[in-house]
Amino acid sequence: MQTLQNDILKITVANRGAELKSITGLADGTEYLFDSDPTWWKYSSPVLFPIVGKLNGGKYRAEGKEFELASHGFARTSDFWLLDATDNTLTFALESNAATLKVYPYKFRLEISYELIGNEIKVTWKVANVDDKEIYFSIGAHPAICCPISYRENFTDCYLKFNKPEKSARLLLAASGSLTHDRIPTLDGTELNLTYDLFKGDALVFDDLKSDEVSVCSRKSSKSLTIRAKGFPYWGFWTPAQGGAPFICIEPWHGHADYEDFSGELKDKEGIMKLAVGKTFQTELSFIINN
Repeated sequence: MQTLQNDILKITVANRGAELKSITGLADGTEYLFDSDPTWWKYSSPVLFPIVGKLNGGKYRAEGKEFELASHGFARTSDFWLLDATDNTLTFALESNAATLKVYPYKFRLEISYELIGNEIKVTWKVANVDDKEIYFSIGAHPAICCPISYRENFTDCYLKFNKPEKSARLLLAASGSLTHDRIPTLDGTELNLTYDLFKGDALVFDDLKSDEVSVCSRKSSKSLTIRAKGFPYWGFWTPAQGGAPFICIEPWHGHADYEDFSGELKDKEGIMKLAVGKTFQTELSFIINN
C-alpha cells in the first residue's frame, strides 16, 4: 500500500490494480470510499482495462483468434509497480507480459497516477502502444463511493446530482450482463433520487449524458463527493441488485459491455479505442471532496 496526504485529504493506493482504496477527510476522519468488504463487493475503485463490462460468452475475437477474458479485464487483478512517488503524486505502471498476451494479443504500457491538489484527487491514465500494430482497448473507472457518506444517514437520503440538465433513457442489461438495445426513460433534470429498487435490473448505463460532473449528495447533510470526467462517452451507475450495500458506483467509461447481438471482432465493437503504433492515449478524472 502507498499513501499520499496533504492538509485536507489522505489517500491509500494498492499496488494490486493500482487501485485507490481509501479517501479520508482529515478534518473529521470521514471515509468517502467503500472499504472492499467482500460481503458486498471485494473492490473499492478498480480500473477497468482492456475491456469494460462483460463479453458475450466471456470470449472475443481479435487478430484472427478467439480469446477468453473475464469481466472488466485483467488490470484490476494485476500487480503494478510503483514507477514514481513525490510529496503529492503516485504513479504506477503495468506492461504486457506472457500472461497478458495469452488473453489479450497486444503489447501495451498502462500508467495510472494519483495527484493530491487541495480537496481534489486527480487521476491520470496513459495507455501506450508498444506493439508493431494498432491496438484496441477500452478503459473505465468503477469507484464505489460511500452512500450515505455520513453513517447517521440512509441510502435513500442520497441522490445523484448532474452538472447539466439531463433527459436520458438508460440502456437495459440482459440477465447475462450484455447490453440490449432497449431503453427506459430514467433521467429528467439534474437530480436522481437513489433507491435500491433502481438497480434491481443491474447497472444504469447511459451513452448520451451531457454532464461531465456527477456528485453523490445527501438531503440531510452537506457532505458530498463529485466525480469530474470530461470526454467520457459512457457512464454507468451501480450498487448490488440485492440492495443494502452502503455504496454507489459512479463509472465513467471509454467503452462498454458487448451488446447481446454482437459477434464481430474487438476492433469493430462500438466504443472501442484504437491506438496507432508508438502513440499514447491519455485521459483524466478527478474526485472532489465537498464538505
